[in-house]
Amino acid sequence: MDALEFIRVRELEVAVRIWNPNAPRTLIAWHGLARHGGDFDALARELGSEWRILAPDIPGRGLSSWSLFPHHDYLYSHYVTVAIALLDHFKLDQVDWLGTSMGGLLGMLIAAAPQYSARISRLVLNDVGPELNKQGLIALSSYFGVYHCFSNFSELQQELQQHYASFGINSDAAWRELALNSARRLPDGRWTYHFDPRISEQFIHDTPRDTWTDWASIRCPVMVIRGEQSTLLDAATLPRMAELQPSMVTLSVPNCGHAPMLDRPEQVAPIERFLIRAEKAHVVPNEPIQTTKVSPTLIQWLTQQWRKWWQ
Repeated sequence: MDALEFIRVRELEVAVRIWNPNAPRTLIAWHGLARHGGDFDALARELGSEWRILAPDIPGRGLSSWSLFPHHDYLYSHYVTVAIALLDHFKLDQVDWLGTSMGGLLGMLIAAAPQYSARISRLVLNDVGPELNKQGLIALSSYFGVYHCFSNFSELQQELQQHYASFGINSDAAWRELALNSARRLPDGRWTYHFDPRISEQFIHDTPRDTWTDWASIRCPVMVIRGEQSTLLDAATLPRMAELQPSMVTLSVPNCGHAPMLDRPEQVAPIERFLIRAEKAHVVPNEPIQTTKVSPTLIQWLTQQWRKWWQ
C-alpha cells in the first residue's frame, strides 16, 4: 500500500487503501464479506505501476468504522451509497471494477442500476454471480454468524489456514501476512478477527431482490473468475450467465476454491488483458451454450435461512 485515505459517509469513516496513486489507469478492488482492502496488495504488485488500485474497507471491516446501527448500515443499499461516495470523492465518472464475492455482487448492483450504471466501465466478478450454491452459502454465513475468539495469535493463524484453505495460498509468508492483516487483539489479551461480528446481520435485514434481473441489465463488458473447486459459484451457473451476457469472458483458476486471491501472474494477467481489450471494444464472445435452470434468488434465500436460525 502506498497511500491511505479516509472518507466520511454519513457518520462512518471509510478507509481506502491506495497503490500507485499517480498511475494513469484506475481499478476499484472491492473485497468479500469478512475481508478488507489489504487483500489486493499482491494484485496491485502484479498489475504494476500503470494501475492505481483503490481498495476500500467497507464499514465494519479492517480500518473502517463499525456501525452503531447494523440494521441500517450493513446492507447492500448502504454499501452502494458508500461506493458512489468513493467514486465522487476521487472524481471518477467511470471506472473499472473488480469485486470478490460480496464486492462482486455490489459491483453488479451498481452496474445494473439505471442511475449508476454509467459509473462502471468494465466489471470483473471474482467467484460470484447471480446464483450461488446453497450449501456453500450455509457454510459461509454460519461461520461468520458466530463470534470467534482465540487465546493466542498462533491459534488464530491456524484457524485461518483451515478456513481459507480454498484461497489457494501456497506459501508460509503469505499465510503469515493474511493472519497479521486479519487479527485484532482484545482488551483481555485474546485475539479475534478484524471485522465487526454484526456484519452478518445483513442476511436478516437486507431486502430480497432478483439478482438474475440485475445480471441481465448490465451493459458494460463483464469477466467472471471462478475457482475450479468453488463451493459458492457452480460451474453449471456459468452457461446461464453467458446466455444473458453473450460477450462474457471467463477464467477458471485451477487448484482453488472460493475465492482466488488474485495474487500471481497466471491469475492477474488475464484480468489485465480483459480490461485493456474491453477498453478497445474487442471482447471475445463466449461460444453458445445451453441454459441451466435458475434457482431462487440469493438474498431472498439467505434471508429466509437466517430468520430460521436466529429467531
